[in-house]
Amino acid sequence: MISSSLKNKIINGDSLQELKKIPDESFDLIFADPPYNLQLRNKLIRPDRSKVKAVNDKWDQFENFKTYDKFTNDWLSECKRLLKKNGSIWVIGSYHNIFRVGAKIQDFGFWILNDVIWNKNNPMPNFRGTRFTNAHETLIWASKNNNSKYTFNYQSLKCFNDDLQMRSTWNLPICNGNERLKKNGQKIHSTQKPEALLHRIILASTNKNDFILDPFLGSGTTAVVAKKLGRNFCGIEKEKRYFEAANNRIKNTKEIKNEYLDTIQNNRSKPRIPFGSLVELGVIKPGTEIYDQKKKINAKIMVDGSIKYQQSEGSIHKVAAKILGAESCNGWTYWHYQSGNILKPIDELRERLRPRN
Repeated sequence: MISSSLKNKIINGDSLQELKKIPDESFDLIFADPPYNLQLRNKLIRPDRSKVKAVNDKWDQFENFKTYDKFTNDWLSECKRLLKKNGSIWVIGSYHNIFRVGAKIQDFGFWILNDVIWNKNNPMPNFRGTRFTNAHETLIWASKNNNSKYTFNYQSLKCFNDDLQMRSTWNLPICNGNERLKKNGQKIHSTQKPEALLHRIILASTNKNDFILDPFLGSGTTAVVAKKLGRNFCGIEKEKRYFEAANNRIKNTKEIKNEYLDTIQNNRSKPRIPFGSLVELGVIKPGTEIYDQKKKINAKIMVDGSIKYQQSEGSIHKVAAKILGAESCNGWTYWHYQSGNILKPIDELRERLRPRN
């Protein structure tokens, strides 16, 4: 049960203290954007001698790696406790910290699912010309453990990506323009994340009404996108000025109408229906011919739900794979039946047997 004191609220306080007050297994998803410990020692100067507004805030400064590792250990330990058994966590970082954080993630028994590269379309150049331009950040996506039945909206992400599987390299711009929070012409937060990045993460790994935690809320991007997408959120931010900016931003955010928040159901979450069920229930009759999409191949359906093509017989999947010379094939999409003057995938017949919500 989500506590009313946490639901869609943000807290102005130290994460390491506030996390301890939250009950076990409260969240479906955690997005963490911790300090990167950039270890900047000198001012950054452009070729025209103007100063670069870099991340030199006190909250990003740690005495040494041992101190940073202790900090990482403390907040990850609490996040492990707070994540539901089938929940997952995303952590973002740069080369300065992500490898140290990744090791801790594995030490705590999280199960790493992917590392995702956020490739920045418009990165800050390397003004000194001494290194490659740092044009990406790395995200680690992990479930609570290797047995977690985590949420992954595969079908939605594939549709989102023009019917191509979503890859682990994401090309997105850094936060700029009207989205960037400013006061007197200056950035309010030096590392504000773009809403597009959180939109993709939340769409991929949560469902409507899920509960999301951001222990380092900053300018409030996670909460803003969660609110838009019909998810519940809880955020913690230590710095008062960030907290106030995030609070105002959240208040001015409008939710997307509920009727537009539906996502495509994953096939693996649908009830399993074997091809033989279509035969025994009379949806398709023995002797019916089925075809490939171009109607160059035809097979006949047997009474036991197997199919025959020339000298081959077996399941819809096995026969299709043999025809294609492949190790496997999804027979539901390979085979088609005649419906009037057009061919339709036999998968449409299976849909008739699925219960309606």
